Amino acid sequence: MKRIVVKVGSNVLTRPDGKLDVTRVSAIVDQIAWLRNNGYEVILVSSGAMAAGRGELRVNHALDSVEQRQLFSAVGQVKLVGLYYDIFREFGIHVGQVLTMKENFKPGEQYNNQRACMDVMLENGVLPIVNENDTVSVTELMFTDNDELSGLIAEMMKAETLILLSNIDGIFTGHPDAPGSELVWEVEPGHDLSEYILPEKSAFGRGGMHSKYTTASKTQAAGIRVIIANGERENILIDLIERPRVTPHTEFLPLQN
Repeated sequence: MKRIVVKVGSNVLTRPDGKLDVTRVSAIVDQIAWLRNNGYEVILVSSGAMAAGRGELRVNHALDSVEQRQLFSAVGQVKLVGLYYDIFREFGIHVGQVLTMKENFKPGEQYNNQRACMDVMLENGVLPIVNENDTVSVTELMFTDNDELSGLIAEMMKAETLILLSNIDGIFTGHPDAPGSELVWEVEPGHDLSEYILPEKSAFGRGGMHSKYTTASKTQAAGIRVIIANGERENILIDLIERPRVTPHTEFLPLQN
């Protein structure tokens, strides 16, 4: 089976009011179920725990940024995975949660244990849902964002493809809304696109296009194909498989070792 890592960003899963978009979560699940039924093995790296926590909990006193991250993520992670569990169950798909930290990707026992855990899950038809362990990962222990995490997971699990779902179609030669700005469809190994990358951060997450470009370049160099696409487009995952020539996206062609 072809192994794909799908990373879904906060801007895809979050409504304008900052709360979790349950309809979007359901749509992503539908598409992943389609992938599994069509010969693809999927690992899901999902943001959205903070948004789920915000929607669940009312706090009437001030919290600093670390306290907010820990509190809302701890509460929201339960709600998010519970939602995934309920929707995937409708398709007869078992899911398992993997909460990880940056130090788990250093060579050694923790790295090997994490990979072995995900291997046995996949061997038994369980779909891993991966996220950072936000309750203990703070300051220097944090991943840059889930883009970085998904790239490390793709390398660890020897995936064929990493798909980064954002709220825009890919990398453009200028601002996506600017006249004359064009979508970059393919990126050859070693091709520098940094002049096109804007420094803006995600509205609800820690990443942005700079983060996706950095992750895509590193993962491409490891021999893995990377696709940046718009997770708000209906059936984007299915269209990337069935209609790749007409479905807007940016594809980083893998370095052939």
